[in-house]
Amino acid sequence: KDDDKGSLRRRSFGSFSRFGPDVETSGVKPSGDSISNIPLVLEDWHRRSMSAQADEAGKTLSPHHKKGQSTGQLGLTQRNRARSFVQNIDGTMVSMTPVEMGRHELYEEVPFLAMSGLQRKEHSLSVAFSSYAAQLDTLETDEYMAATTGKHLNPEEKERRLSQMSLLLLDELEVDAITVTTPLIFAVLIASMLMFNMGYNISVMNAPEPFVFPGHSTSAWSMAVAAFCVGGPLGAVLAGQLADQRGRRGALMITTWLFILGGLVQALAPSLNIVIVGRAIIGVASGASTVLVPIYLGELAPPNLRGVLGTMTQFALVIGILVADLVGFVLANPTGWRYMFFLTSAMAIFQLLLTPFLLESPRWLLGRNANSNKARFIIKKLRGFRYDEEVETEVEHYLGASKSQSCNDSNDNSGGSSAKNPMLEMFQDKKVRLLVISTLVMQVASQFSGINAVFYYSGLFFDGVIENPLVGTTLMGAINVLATYVALLLMDKCGRRTLIMWSSAGMFVSCIVIVVSLNGYFSDMVALGAVASYVCFFEIGLGPIPWLIVAEMFEGKYVAPAMSISCQLNWACNFFVGLFFPYINKSLGAYSFGPFAIVLLLTFMFAWIYLPETQGTTPAELQAEMVKKNAGRSYHNMDIEGMASHAPPSQDEWEQALAMLVQLGDDSDEEAGV
Repeated sequence: KDDDKGSLRRRSFGSFSRFGPDVETSGVKPSGDSISNIPLVLEDWHRRSMSAQADEAGKTLSPHHKKGQSTGQLGLTQRNRARSFVQNIDGTMVSMTPVEMGRHELYEEVPFLAMSGLQRKEHSLSVAFSSYAAQLDTLETDEYMAATTGKHLNPEEKERRLSQMSLLLLDELEVDAITVTTPLIFAVLIASMLMFNMGYNISVMNAPEPFVFPGHSTSAWSMAVAAFCVGGPLGAVLAGQLADQRGRRGALMITTWLFILGGLVQALAPSLNIVIVGRAIIGVASGASTVLVPIYLGELAPPNLRGVLGTMTQFALVIGILVADLVGFVLANPTGWRYMFFLTSAMAIFQLLLTPFLLESPRWLLGRNANSNKARFIIKKLRGFRYDEEVETEVEHYLGASKSQSCNDSNDNSGGSSAKNPMLEMFQDKKVRLLVISTLVMQVASQFSGINAVFYYSGLFFDGVIENPLVGTTLMGAINVLATYVALLLMDKCGRRTLIMWSSAGMFVSCIVIVVSLNGYFSDMVALGAVASYVCFFEIGLGPIPWLIVAEMFEGKYVAPAMSISCQLNWACNFFVGLFFPYINKSLGAYSFGPFAIVLLLTFMFAWIYLPETQGTTPAELQAEMVKKNAGRSYHNMDIEGMASHAPPSQDEWEQALAMLVQLGDDSDEEAGV
């Protein structure tokens, strides 16, 4: 009777098979032997630049779409429109197309953060899953051919099908990277304005220093500059609490009001002490922005867009720094400095006018209520969906990813009292501990490299080096924008450890040249060029990589706590640089960049000896992880070609099929009992 039951089960699966009701199939399972490597054609695809991939995708796949011959002319183009599904090890089944499976994998593996440089991980995951699913498709097709004709696919037919299906699925998965809706554009615009305002206030104190309450002491001005960093950590802490309690949208609006208030306090200040207060308020808003903007955009955007959106907000930050320098040419005078400060409020007011277009985070809404209709409405607008089934699938992606990236024990039935402390858990795990220490060291090195001494006090540094210090300051701002673009190109090609070593070494050499030039051995123009080199090398490594290590190398459940402690440490070090550099410059004079050179040398040595290279982010490594994670699952109807050429069955059809399967199982149990 057990044999009869098994036969009935196989027949019931076969009735839903893409190969027809007469096929007995138990699906295919991934294993290290059956799925062993990324197809060569896909490796070449992965090595191309992303723009080249976009250009080549249509050329490669168009003939396939027109002729429908992706199977190697095996006579398999006439198929049922069978729904693909996965049978888990516990017997439960989930219905998803191969594209939906790939999107679910991306949601689980890419953190909910919009972070510059994440494009590499996003793309590697797409490549890995495309090959993984294509090999399952090929295995299933091979089983069918063996069952019906007695012959397996030959190696050429396997490779041809594998390559074509991989490219077809990759093309479908990468659609998200080029599909942007109007609501998402408004969200990016409004969030980017917060980062622009932060960048503007990083550099706004440079140009008007001689005109803001003339006669102030060095210590008073240092405190005015450093007050920005006093508010930063406070804002970062409060932002997390506000985002959880008031929602991402509510927290962003509060941050906007803080920018308005801080700008008005500075612009109307009767004394430098009040300027310090306004500067601290703006620091709170800026610290909140560094936390809220990546989270908000990461929760709105699909996984394939988070790296791109993170890059856009980074450009908004550096452009804000440049604009502050340019505005200084017009308003840095005894009567115009208050208008420079008021521009912070003006930009925030404009942003406030756009907030009716600001949507709430669907992840936050679903976290409070998994049945939220508002979350579903927002998802439909953000993705441009037309059908409720598409929305429900996206909701499952959100819920599944949120669960996998949570530190709470999902099997805990004690009411949450035994939830793990993620910070303690990170330090207890030996594999994660080195990453945590490396992240903290990199955050310290990022600030103690002295980069913000240039942006906070470039006017002080360039005084005597160039006739108009503001020209040198603006030149550094422009170079900073260009270097950010160069960094984007390099991060797509180079390892993270390699970039840190090049960055620290280049900045170290630049510091030495600056010191030697200021001592009269080289001209002032050489010193100016060395500062430009110093800024460029920072942007390719020590600027973005410490943050990217967290988003790219940590497990999803550790990303939030690791990012929190990194943010706090970064702001604390930023405060010390802003407060003490004027004293360092006054005491050491031409040797003021000497302490920064020592820090950079130590950073290079640490990276060389201890810093791990980015692990688990190549397509082959990611595919091996997928095989390991899904070894207990059985895949049915992994029909990539059918997915692309036919619309999937409706959810009703799938539910009817599952009901039939359950009924057949119940009947078999009754027969076994008799």
